[in-house]
Amino acid sequence: MGVSKDAAMAFYHACESGKGWAGCAEYCHPDAGFSAQAGAIAEMETLEAYCDWMAGVVTIMPDADYDLKASGADEENGRVTIYGVFTGTHTAEGGPVPPTGKRTESDYVYVADMRDGKIAHLTKIWNDGWAFGQLGWA
Repeated sequence: MGVSKDAAMAFYHACESGKGWAGCAEYCHPDAGFSAQAGAIAEMETLEAYCDWMAGVVTIMPDADYDLKASGADEENGRVTIYGVFTGTHTAEGGPVPPTGKRTESDYVYVADMRDGKIAHLTKIWNDGWAFGQLGWA
């Protein structure tokens, strides 16, 4: 099935550090899809759009960081799962409101469908309402 945990992990580190699609594309199929059941990103359909959105998040939270908690490859189903915690303080201009100075510590999981050693589709499991509440956005 072409599961490559190395490619998925390289993508994860590039995406979470705000590299945008330019820094993530080499680990993904050009037409890689994206889905999430979180209101802020539910309408995104491409992984490119999500990667560029994450780059913007890191811009408005200059102290943004992430803590990798767990990862695993499921060879039988062709997936890599990555669990992390994102942290950041809204101190720079941008976002839905002026800088709040508030911080989030938000759990999330990526489930990467792999094909030929690259990500074909990524699902993000995340409670955006929780994160936005911590940031003072909701």
